[in-house]
Amino acid sequence: MAAGSWGDDFDGPAGSAVDPAKWTLETGGSGNGNHELQYYTAGAANAALDGQGHLVITAKRNSDPGLSCWYGTCQYTSARLNTARTFTQAYGHFESRIKIPRGQGIWPAFWMLGNDLSTAGWPTSGELDVMENIGREPGTVHGTIHGPGYSGAGGIGAPYSLPGGQSFADAFHTFAVDWSPTAITWSVDGTAYQTRTPPTSAATAGSSTTRSS
Repeated sequence: MAAGSWGDDFDGPAGSAVDPAKWTLETGGSGNGNHELQYYTAGAANAALDGQGHLVITAKRNSDPGLSCWYGTCQYTSARLNTARTFTQAYGHFESRIKIPRGQGIWPAFWMLGNDLSTAGWPTSGELDVMENIGREPGTVHGTIHGPGYSGAGGIGAPYSLPGGQSFADAFHTFAVDWSPTAITWSVDGTAYQTRTPPTSAATAGSSTTRSS
């Protein structure tokens, strides 16, 4: 990796947890404003290395009656990781190579939030979604920005679909954004599919977050 860059190749023995010097695992079953049904766990219960250079995030049916979610006893567990404590950066090239899960009801995502989230709150802090997939759309991902006046369903973005009826769950794909003070460009496997420019794209430093829902 180039000087000044940040990354994780997830090298390590199978079953081990992620590097705590790079990642923070968020925990709890609050629903995160999306009515999510899962409880996010710590450690390697739902997010573990496979010994072959991959981090595997696994959603499971919950067997622990002591885990409480916003709707009662949690039905599922999963994992949600962020770099807010260890790495933030405004502008640059941000990418991740991901093989998403398959199925109705899932919502895997790779996104960035403003580093003033704790003080400004959402959506004032800004959000840049590098990739989101809705389970009912197996061949489509979405790149979106959110901010004051354009958040939630009003986010500004565009979809990208694979040709020939392919599903993203069939293989690994590289999801990326190139972010500068004047533009944000989204790409999949090196193919750019959307560019947004000010005033629609707010410039705030971002930390990466990923989840499997």
